[in-house]
Amino acid sequence: MVRISMLGSGFTPSFFMAALKTIPGQEVKVVYSPTEAHVRRFAEKWGIPEWTTDMEKAIRRNDIDLVVVGLPNFVHKQAAIMAAEAGKNVVCTKPLARNAEEARHMLEAVKKAGVIHGYLETDVFCPSVVKAEEVIRKGGIGDVFWIRSREAHYGPHGAWFWDPELAGGGCLMDMGCHCIENARYFLGKNVKPVEVMAWGDTIVHPVDCEDNAVLLVRFEGKQIAQVEVSWSSRGGLDLRNEIYGTQGSIFTDVTRSTPIQVFSLAGSGYVVEKAEADKGWVFPVPNEAVSYGFVDMFRYFVDCIESGKTPRETFEDGYIVNLIIDAGYRSMKSGRWEKVGV
Repeated sequence: MVRISMLGSGFTPSFFMAALKTIPGQEVKVVYSPTEAHVRRFAEKWGIPEWTTDMEKAIRRNDIDLVVVGLPNFVHKQAAIMAAEAGKNVVCTKPLARNAEEARHMLEAVKKAGVIHGYLETDVFCPSVVKAEEVIRKGGIGDVFWIRSREAHYGPHGAWFWDPELAGGGCLMDMGCHCIENARYFLGKNVKPVEVMAWGDTIVHPVDCEDNAVLLVRFEGKQIAQVEVSWSSRGGLDLRNEIYGTQGSIFTDVTRSTPIQVFSLAGSGYVVEKAEADKGWVFPVPNEAVSYGFVDMFRYFVDCIESGKTPRETFEDGYIVNLIIDAGYRSMKSGRWEKVGV
């Protein structure tokens, strides 16, 4: 039995719990959040036996095998290092940190402690994305040379996302991390990112960070990853990948090509994350926790803790993603290709 301490009681931990409730061999023993009323409600909703507003108490328990960091970006470093110093295995939601320097400190801490560490990048556990990678590894589309990955909606759910000091950036930080890791997963982790060109601007929302961005990542074999992200895209969450190879191509669409289509005049109810309407033609996602990769991701990480094996997504991967994003923000300012410091 893998005994878990859940850090966070907001939007992302709710998806974590929806996934974990379907997975045997684990138990969430305690949940932490700084707001008492909120964390109490969260514990009651998900049947978690204990809650606390003291993060250190949630981590430094003898009955905890795994710490799950589902907190806002500006708390990731503190939480992960605290878990490592307590000798706890730790997994952290995306992005690993607000910048590569913070990510490096986190990586150094888990390596020094010798604990298992995992990067909770849901996209590369989506069933469609995993299947695409399987086809690529079997040579089904030849040599991959171009990847286009898009994630978009009309803006995040929490106020802190809009503050670049707290989040580390705007939509490129929030969603570009998904697209970048998709590209690394499709190409293979052995293919090194070399340089980045990026554009970002504030077009729709009156905020101090970019609400639209485009990023090009060139890899050492001349492969290109084209990342498109937006906080100004109407119609709910849009998750797509296009992978082009010398012998074929693959297209994945998690939220717009669903197995069910509904036309409703009265209103169909919940459709998809960040949907703005439930009337007319809508495309509900039948089980978001499955479709987005949460279930397979947590099943995999629980197995890693049980067996003691190194996960395929670690803090090392999160650090590389942060390095690429850092180069992207430098490129936005310079208007030039910027080297990735890997």
